[in-house]
Amino acid sequence: MGTSHHPNWIAFARHSSNNSDFPRFISYINIRLNSIRFLLCRDLFDYHDINIISFSNNDICHYILNIYSDSSHSALKYLKDTEVNINHVLLMTGDFNIRDSLWDPSFPFHSSISNDLIMIADSFDLALSSPTNPGSTRFSDTAEESNLVIDLMFLRSGSIELDCHSILSESRLSSDHVPLSIDISICDEVIQSSKLVITPGSDQEKEFIKDVMCCGNH
Repeated sequence: MGTSHHPNWIAFARHSSNNSDFPRFISYINIRLNSIRFLLCRDLFDYHDINIISFSNNDICHYILNIYSDSSHSALKYLKDTEVNINHVLLMTGDFNIRDSLWDPSFPFHSSISNDLIMIADSFDLALSSPTNPGSTRFSDTAEESNLVIDLMFLRSGSIELDCHSILSESRLSSDHVPLSIDISICDEVIQSSKLVITPGSDQEKEFIKDVMCCGNH
């Protein structure tokens, strides 16, 4: 079906000409944050379902890690077998396709693959985040199947600013997954913009449209 594009958002995705290696998710960064210099770091993880993005704040390079791990746990196996020393990872989030009593009280069992996930998070100095409003993150379309908690977030260990996230259950649109949300504090000065903006419906906008139409007529 392709991906959505908007002029106010920059899309970050790994490109591939091989359908078997095609990425199954994409990240979007608002253009207001251009000055923070977001970059997709393929040199760190060159895997279609792992998206690591760096940005600079207070002269420190930070990282955000997005992951889709399928039912075979392919992305986690890749991370487990890949040794990369990365500092300043703020968060790791995504759809991990793991049911476990550690994050879902309605599920009574512990999965061995969860140990690998916790170990990977610990290698980035991250800890499992508990949502402020616990609930399902993936909703079933059929009555026979139960709702799941498989979308997780891991945050920087010991961080005062980043200690929990929220589940936006009221934001269910056409997807069967619900968004996870967290605020990250950044310096105010780095997002100041010198871009001129015309207020919609203002006299300035009417004059601008009139000028454009006049130029078009000539």
